[in-house]
Amino acid sequence: MKKNIAIVAGGDSSEYVISLKSAEQIAKWIDKDKYNVFTILAKGTDWFVKSEQFCDLVLNKDDFSFSYNNQKTTFDCALITIHGTPGEDGKMQGYFDTLHIPYTTSNVLASAITFNKVFSKNYLKPFNIPLANFITLKKGDVIDADKIIEVTGLPCFVKPNCGGSSFGVSKVKEKDKLFEAIEFAYKEDNEVIIEEFLSGTELTCGLVKTKEQTIIFPPTEIVSKTEFFDYEAKYTKGMCDEITPARISKELTIEIQQLSSQIYDIFNLNGIVRIDYIYSKDTLYFMEVNTVPGMSAASIVPQQVEAAGLNMKDIFGLIIEDSLNRHQK
Repeated sequence: MKKNIAIVAGGDSSEYVISLKSAEQIAKWIDKDKYNVFTILAKGTDWFVKSEQFCDLVLNKDDFSFSYNNQKTTFDCALITIHGTPGEDGKMQGYFDTLHIPYTTSNVLASAITFNKVFSKNYLKPFNIPLANFITLKKGDVIDADKIIEVTGLPCFVKPNCGGSSFGVSKVKEKDKLFEAIEFAYKEDNEVIIEEFLSGTELTCGLVKTKEQTIIFPPTEIVSKTEFFDYEAKYTKGMCDEITPARISKELTIEIQQLSSQIYDIFNLNGIVRIDYIYSKDTLYFMEVNTVPGMSAASIVPQQVEAAGLNMKDIFGLIIEDSLNRHQK
């Protein structure tokens, strides 16, 4: 009997539209001979089921089910594809844990820590993984530009502490532009991280681990045609070059893959993950973890999977089956 798989998309962040694109693409990849696939759109307290057979049906959040023609449908696994809150910060994972429904991402704790840029960096400090210098601010804090620059120098990056797709991110070159950049970041989050600018090569590496196997994809080199790899560069065709495999040495390729595997284990991650780096002055600096990476046609992980000689249909089959096995009662 085929398992019912829920692709959970939407969310409450600026990445809502990106999530919908990811969900649409994932639905095409999942093996329909093995699974019944449904898309759940969740925004705030409004959760609906999408299907070709019927239009929007309200989802029962009490047990994550829906009814149609007096027939109730429940789900065997939730494939979380919400970028940002509540799908990437642990909230959705906690909901599914309470219902004992398997899901394809990292658990509550790992999701919460890695979604918070400051927490994730502080968590990695004891492991001597190179990090850019940074300082944090919370909404309402006094902004001391001189103190910030003393830590980060100029230029520097101002980012929402919790967020993705480069929403609210600014590259600041002048001291008097700091205040504007911080206020811009506060539109996305109540906490801001300000990092030193590292001149170098931007690299990212995707991977997935199950009980049976580890698959680390070829790293991608990102060459943005904008000031930095911002939202426009990520999602506007022709605004950046994503080169897979990256134009780096075999030694650096091995280093980034091994470090990605180490970080995956340190955080106790699950599912498909992408980890971002800057290679600067012969040092590989960790930037952030994406526990729900983009899966749209323009996203990086599918490129890496193809470069590895694999296909997304098999990868999603792998993580679904691993999730079902991990959550067996």
